[in-house]
Amino acid sequence: MTTKSTKPTVGTEAIDRLRPNITSVYMGNAAAVDRVIVCLLARGHLLIEDVPGVGKTVLANALARSVRCSFTRIQCTPDLLPSDIIGVSIYDRDKGVFEFKKGPIFHNIVLADEINRTTPRTQSALLEAMNEATVSVDGKIMTLQQPFMVVATQNPYEFEGTYFLPENQLDRFLMRISLGYPAPDDESRIIEQQPARTTLAGLQPVLTGEELVELQEQVDRINMDRALIDYIIALAEATRQNDDLQIGISPRGSLALAQAARATALMHGRDYCVPEDIVSNVLPVCAHRVISKTYMQSGDTATTRRIIQQVMETVPSPA
Repeated sequence: MTTKSTKPTVGTEAIDRLRPNITSVYMGNAAAVDRVIVCLLARGHLLIEDVPGVGKTVLANALARSVRCSFTRIQCTPDLLPSDIIGVSIYDRDKGVFEFKKGPIFHNIVLADEINRTTPRTQSALLEAMNEATVSVDGKIMTLQQPFMVVATQNPYEFEGTYFLPENQLDRFLMRISLGYPAPDDESRIIEQQPARTTLAGLQPVLTGEELVELQEQVDRINMDRALIDYIIALAEATRQNDDLQIGISPRGSLALAQAARATALMHGRDYCVPEDIVSNVLPVCAHRVISKTYMQSGDTATTRRIIQQVMETVPSPA
C-alpha cells in the first residue's frame, strides 16, 4: 500500500480551534467530541444515544454554536407532526395564493432532541432531507442550504414512551454514538462550572459556514488507496455472510465508512487514509446498520457490536 508524505492539509488550524471550543462546554467523553467533528466534516448526520443527563443536548448545542450558521432545536414529542418539521402552506387572502412557511428543517444545523419520543410518521419527515438534502412540498423540490446536518438525541429504547427508529431512518445517520458517564475529574468540573447554564450561552463560533463547506470538500479529495477500499469491501462482505446477522453492511454503509475514514484523516492533518482511519470508525458507523438475529426479539445492541468486533478480528487489515 502506498501513501503520500504526511503534510497538514489546509484548514487543519480551523479544526484545531473547533475541538477546544466544544470541550470548553462539554466536559465528558473526549473521543465522542472527535466523532462529532468527523461526522461534521464528512457531511454526515449524528445520532447520540444514552440515558438522560449525560450531556447529549449540551454536546449538540456546543457543536452548533461553534459554527457560524443557522441553528434550530426541535423538541420531539408524541404529538409532533411532519408539518412542524417541514413547514406548512398558508393561504394569503390579500394575494389569493398559498405561501409556504418554512419549518426548522431549513436551518443549517438541526438538533432533533429525543427523536425516538415522536412517532415513526414524523420521524420519516426527516428522511428525504437527511438523504438528499432536499424537501418536497406541494410537488416542488426545495434544496437545503449547505452545510446541513441533523444531530439527533435519543434515550435507550427500553425507556417509557420511546419508539424504535425504523431501519431506513437509522441508515441515514452516518454515526450512532454513546457518551457514557463522565470521569470523576470531569464531573467535578461540571458541578463547579455548570457550563450548560453559564458558558454555553456565551460560546462564540470559531468556524464559518463557508469554511466548513470548504473543509467538507477537502474530505472528498483525501486519497484512499485501493487496498483500503478492498478492506472496506471485505468487512462488508464478512457481515453479509455472518450467520449471526440477519442484515449486513449495505453499499451505503461502505460508502459511509469510507467517508468517515477520509474525514478522520483530514482531522489528523493528513491528505491520505491509513488503516486506523477505517478501524476506528467501524463500530460508530456500521453497528447501527446491521441487525443481529437476537435484536429483532430483544433490541439488544450490545450483541450487534460484539459481532461486528468479531468480524473485524477475522478480516486482516492492510499492512
